[in-house]
Amino acid sequence: MSASTTQALPARAPRPRRSSLRSWRWSDRLVYLLAWLSGLSLCLVAAALILYLGVRGIEYVSPSLLFSRPTAGVDQSQIGGILDPLLGTLLVVAIGILLATPTGVCSAVWIVEYGRPRWLARAVESSIEIVAGTPDIVIALFALTLFQLGAFGFLSFTAQGGGVYGRSFLTAGVAVSLLAIPPVFLATRDGLQALPGHQREGAFALGKTRVASIRRVLLPGVRPNIGTGVTLGMGRIIGDTAIVFLLLGVGASQRFDFQGGTPGLGALRGTGSTLTSYIYTTSPAGEGNAPQKAYAAAFVLLLMVLALNACAGFVSARGAGGRMSFGDRVRFGAWA
Repeated sequence: MSASTTQALPARAPRPRRSSLRSWRWSDRLVYLLAWLSGLSLCLVAAALILYLGVRGIEYVSPSLLFSRPTAGVDQSQIGGILDPLLGTLLVVAIGILLATPTGVCSAVWIVEYGRPRWLARAVESSIEIVAGTPDIVIALFALTLFQLGAFGFLSFTAQGGGVYGRSFLTAGVAVSLLAIPPVFLATRDGLQALPGHQREGAFALGKTRVASIRRVLLPGVRPNIGTGVTLGMGRIIGDTAIVFLLLGVGASQRFDFQGGTPGLGALRGTGSTLTSYIYTTSPAGEGNAPQKAYAAAFVLLLMVLALNACAGFVSARGAGGRMSFGDRVRFGAWA
């Protein structure tokens, strides 16, 4: 290698000098140790929760428990299984996520790609943050008051005198969709903002309209983000209890109560239970007092939440913009 070539090479940057913990000030050492202790404590709490529910729940989980319907009774060996609450959980999740996904995605597309007028865009973002921070019981109370109006009588059971109860899987699904909209909106918005500008410019250069560019270029590019938001929203719906109690009218038997003779619609307009309401009712704090069944249902619920979190991590890892920051997860309650 010639001398001129050697001189043309850039100088290697000096390595940062490592500092020893002993050379730190006592205040810095204290903050460092507190950070370690906080992280380890959270890991221990999570591990203890999973191990406790795993040990207490797995011994009571059996095929007969998963595939038999609950019945009313005093002895926990005679109250059946968790088939109806399990199906009720899946039904509420399906209704809620089917409503939340298009709402959250379309809102994010409009905010990022249009956002006019600005005051309305800011109002929409603020409204989503308010919904994300509203307690579940407040949403449940507002939804129950709303769906008891005569205009929404087709969504739930209506008495012969014209009274609207406002309790059904449909009304519960509409209410829990509000829990899933914020994570779907946030993940889609962050993904669209992270897309490079040349994708939009290239689509416009090819003569594509803005709508065609969004549909054929931008949305396919943020599929991992949308998948992340959907899985996180499903996790929030699965763990909800307040909305289920107020809008499903949980009974002592925990069974489905169909309303009307139309196939499918009778189940949607009827009432029932989910795993969260079943756990509360069968726990020592509820009316059932069947702790073994409560532990088994809690273990099944924990497996569902862990599976959704694993899916969210897998989907987000497929896209560079699919991960949400820890602050956003806390703000929107995505892991709750």
